[in-house]
Amino acid sequence: MYTPTFWKDAAERAISTAAQAAIGVLTAGSIGLVDIDWASTGSIAGLAAVVSLLKSIVASGIGNGDASLVDTAGSGRHAA
Repeated sequence: MYTPTFWKDAAERAISTAAQAAIGVLTAGSIGLVDIDWASTGSIAGLAAVVSLLKSIVASGIGNGDASLVDTAGSGRHAA
């Protein structure tokens, strides 16, 4: 959890989660662009990012120290 690699991984996951949440909110209502409540959309996306970041921090103590809950090291068929 104390490495730049961990924080890059966690940030990527949080940004991706926020984008997915925002897209879900924007497409769920099927409304026009000018009718969107941008404050609520941002709030929901921000909360999703915070939850993702917290999950990454918890996951750092479970698997191999990265932001994933599963240990993916050595799971492929080919050596790196």
